[in-house]
Amino acid sequence: MRHVLRNVALILGISTAAFCQAPSAASASSNSKSGFTPANLDRSVDPCVDFYQFACGTWRKNNPIPSDQPAWESFTEVYVRNQQILRDILEKQAVENPKRSVVERQIGDFYYACMDEKTINSKGIQALKPELDRTAAIQNRDQIIERMAYIQLLTGPSPVFNFSSSPDLHDASMVVADLDQGGISMPDRDYYIKDDEKTKTVRQAYLTYLKKSFVLAGQSEAQAADSAQTVLNVETDLAKASMDRTVRRDPAVHDHKMSLNDAAALAPNLQLVKFFKFAGVPSFTSLNVENPEFFKQANGIFMKYPVDAWKTYLNWQMINFAAPWLSDPFVQARFEYRQSLTGQKEQQARWKRCVDQTDNSLGEALGQSYVDQTFGVEGKQRMLKMVNALEQSLDKDIASLPWMTDATKKEAKIKLDAIRNKIGYPEKWRDYSSIKISRDDFLGNYVRAAQFEAHRQTNKIGKPVDKTEWDMTPPTVNAYYSGQFNEIVFPAGILQPPFFTKELDDAINFGGIGAVIGHELTHGFDDEGRKFDPQGNLRDWWTPVDAREFEKRAGCVADEYSAFNAVDDLKLNGKLTLGENTADNGGARIALMALLSTLQQQAKTAPSEDPLTHKIDGFTPEQRFFLGFATVWCENRSDEYSRFLVTVDPHSPGRWRANGVLQNMPEFQKAFSCKPGQAMVSANACRVW
Repeated sequence: MRHVLRNVALILGISTAAFCQAPSAASASSNSKSGFTPANLDRSVDPCVDFYQFACGTWRKNNPIPSDQPAWESFTEVYVRNQQILRDILEKQAVENPKRSVVERQIGDFYYACMDEKTINSKGIQALKPELDRTAAIQNRDQIIERMAYIQLLTGPSPVFNFSSSPDLHDASMVVADLDQGGISMPDRDYYIKDDEKTKTVRQAYLTYLKKSFVLAGQSEAQAADSAQTVLNVETDLAKASMDRTVRRDPAVHDHKMSLNDAAALAPNLQLVKFFKFAGVPSFTSLNVENPEFFKQANGIFMKYPVDAWKTYLNWQMINFAAPWLSDPFVQARFEYRQSLTGQKEQQARWKRCVDQTDNSLGEALGQSYVDQTFGVEGKQRMLKMVNALEQSLDKDIASLPWMTDATKKEAKIKLDAIRNKIGYPEKWRDYSSIKISRDDFLGNYVRAAQFEAHRQTNKIGKPVDKTEWDMTPPTVNAYYSGQFNEIVFPAGILQPPFFTKELDDAINFGGIGAVIGHELTHGFDDEGRKFDPQGNLRDWWTPVDAREFEKRAGCVADEYSAFNAVDDLKLNGKLTLGENTADNGGARIALMALLSTLQQQAKTAPSEDPLTHKIDGFTPEQRFFLGFATVWCENRSDEYSRFLVTVDPHSPGRWRANGVLQNMPEFQKAFSCKPGQAMVSANACRVW
């Protein structure tokens, strides 16, 4: 179970180079500033009425959404800088030179092949034809299972279900095989089963994308229409069998370890024993089945449709997987469908997409050059110092909680002390040398890189967990906490404005990167993270009375955020966003504690002016902390994108990541002299941590 600062990129299938695609430096607003500046403020607004508008109003006015974006956020400028740095690296390494190292040749040739639009367009669907022909040759259900196993090992497609590996929920030191629901191509089951007008519009756009793709693949208009409806029918049945995203937030619902024979008995028609043999994965006798009910229903769904229908479905899995890297008509058809989800007006420049995919496929190869240019030892040490300050604050917060008994506090401290901190980049770099990279076969490169990753994951089965591994690449502008690893991870890409600005004061930086660190630490104790022990095992270490007290406070947060509007009259799903909202609230609170502790230490040696009262730009340190905090969440979003995120994203919109937190903080209200009854003073303030 992993909590990221932002995970929209993963939901959309975008490279994890960043949580949000950003425009080039040339297309970014000329008014955009790096991190906090008083010029971003809207001083016509009372900070006690709408602090988000006060802190971000002028920034939002001066930073409209670029045409190649679904949203524009204050800190996507970090990504703009990263994109250009990565592009410069790749353009240099794409030039054939016998002096290139193996790593430089791999990333350079991968990028070169991706940028070779002429070759890609000349191949069209022929680039994928060998895979489609293999599916066309299928004659029976046994061969369907064999083909499913092959496609599964491409990581992108997951026909019918997902198969991979994960730490054992009850022995986090070992890796087990893992089966889960899957098989759908739209971002969430709701897009298949809800019947409101907005959802039906997206569903129709998906059906149009299906039909266009099948026509481009060589079918007649009538055949393509039939194929599109067949795929939608199959995926709708799989969606109906799938568990709701909000329910899946509870780690306990994923806990179904069983023997291989028992798993196979859930869905005898899927022939799981044969599937694993065809997949060529390490042998195992037990595995975790995350949603057994799904497999019981999939067993019937598999027999409901004839072999030809499954051949159509499997071909779609391959076409959709390859579409971003086929000829332009496929790329455009896919983009037009995605527009219905995000409202993005135009496709991104190819170089941006190729930079992202190089990072996605060969991230720890590309990341080596990135780290050399941007991070260094100084950045790592500075970050570790702040992490230490935040951990001390969380320790004090836990110790002082009035609602938690000493027995649970003792266990919480043990877990906090056991959290590992990964900063900047991995201790050892991943070796991609076994991947064949060709300068004239980008789709082949893309598939082989996907196969490499799929095999890398399944080859872990039955082995000890490698605690040194990272789930994000160094250039990533993001961070995460993993409950099963009990670790917080901060890639080098995030240690930049507006998160951290070395030229600015501690107050701004603790409001930025400090609150992010606090956010990730708090995830270890949110409604999901609290269910894992210091070793990453799913174990209840809470006393019953403390668990009840926690649930009461978490319920307050869920109800509070469920009352917030996302767009128009559409409310947030407070239960889906509960973990992130808990982390936002707790992270801000302990970051402020860390700032005040730091300033108190500085005051002991201050020659004259007290750091605790020293104003900058007319604001006290506490006020600047809150301004730095809100600056991180300044954003503009399209309405389509906002609706999409309510369905799939466990994070709240920027407005509520700022205002929702601050209206719960008496420290904020004191800093800005807010009065009871004003909007930024919650009448029923929620607090967990």
